[in-house]
Amino acid sequence: MPTVQDVAQRAGVSTATVSYVLNGTRFVSEVLRERVLAAVRELQYEPNAAARTLRSNRSATIGLLISDLQNPFFTEAIRGIEDFAQARGYTVILTNSGEDAVRESACLRALRARHVDGLIVAPAGGRYAELDELVAGRFPLVFLDRDVAGLNASAVMLDNQAAAYAAVNHLIELGHERVGMIAGRPPLSSTTERQAGYRRALHDAGVAIDETLMVTGGSTIDGGAAAADALLQRAARPTAMFIANNLMSIGAMMVIERHGLSVPRDMALVGFDDFAWADVLRPRLTTIAQPHYELGRAAASCCSTRSQARPRCRGACCCRARWSSATRAVLPSGAVSPSPAGRAGVSRLARRAQAAQNSGVCCTPRRCSSSRSPAVKTKVWPQLRQASVRSGKV
Repeated sequence: MPTVQDVAQRAGVSTATVSYVLNGTRFVSEVLRERVLAAVRELQYEPNAAARTLRSNRSATIGLLISDLQNPFFTEAIRGIEDFAQARGYTVILTNSGEDAVRESACLRALRARHVDGLIVAPAGGRYAELDELVAGRFPLVFLDRDVAGLNASAVMLDNQAAAYAAVNHLIELGHERVGMIAGRPPLSSTTERQAGYRRALHDAGVAIDETLMVTGGSTIDGGAAAADALLQRAARPTAMFIANNLMSIGAMMVIERHGLSVPRDMALVGFDDFAWADVLRPRLTTIAQPHYELGRAAASCCSTRSQARPRCRGACCCRARWSSATRAVLPSGAVSPSPAGRAGVSRLARRAQAAQNSGVCCTPRRCSSSRSPAVKTKVWPQLRQASVRSGKV
């Protein structure tokens, strides 16, 4: 295997010059630079990544910890992360926790052992020691899709409460008063926020909240099927369902058909998290369509920014104070407003969010409340297109 000394000898330069060219640390004339690069190509020289990491305290890698690789939501988000990272010279190391906090903790330790420059994490639940250590050490950490209460870390997510509110309000406007909800896993912030949106929509419409119509589907196909079956077994079953993720929507539709019911004739549905092959479903499902790809790109951008702001010295030091503060990137949702194109119109909330983007003012005051650390800034990212509600035939 060729070494840097071999490259220097072939190019007729010093090893220092080779290092300057490969790392871009100092100016080298175009003539010498081309000679070095030609030698690298001829010898098929590959720099030692481990040695470069030790010298620069940078590995040009981002650790990505996803909670469920079976979920189509994360497939598109990962593509957004990969596209952004590769365009900027990063390699992404992907791991999967399987919605298990213990496994997630082990994955975090493994990624840290590889000296990643930053971490993007879709957390499986609450806080634990490894997360606390990362935040306390001001390591470049970005949460994707979900938040962890009490941790001052950057996060990129949808405004889940507003999106759920729009979905349930759509069903209420269609005349439904017995609206069931199949919620995701209880520890997740996205679950509690969507439940809050469901409750608020019913309350604002003057519809009594029946706690027996709220069931948990565990964010899986089988869980969604079991939850839908439980709702349909009720003596006074719902006439409509709001299903809080795509996998549970698939399970619910399977069970509804098994009960001999038809959508939308016998049961109205609104799902959450649009996915590419949903168009093959008949009838087409009305669903909250998240900008999965853009969420991923925004998370990668935030992680890269925080990584570059991280001091190069090792261990605790005074320059931590120069790091950028944590950022909350929250997407506003669109309204449920069916159109010929099958996409939602822009709601008053979304228009207010757009005005906030233009003025730099936060449009989600609840995330700027005094309960949050003052170091946490809420930001609506201008490059993120709005989440919409894709209307089917509900």
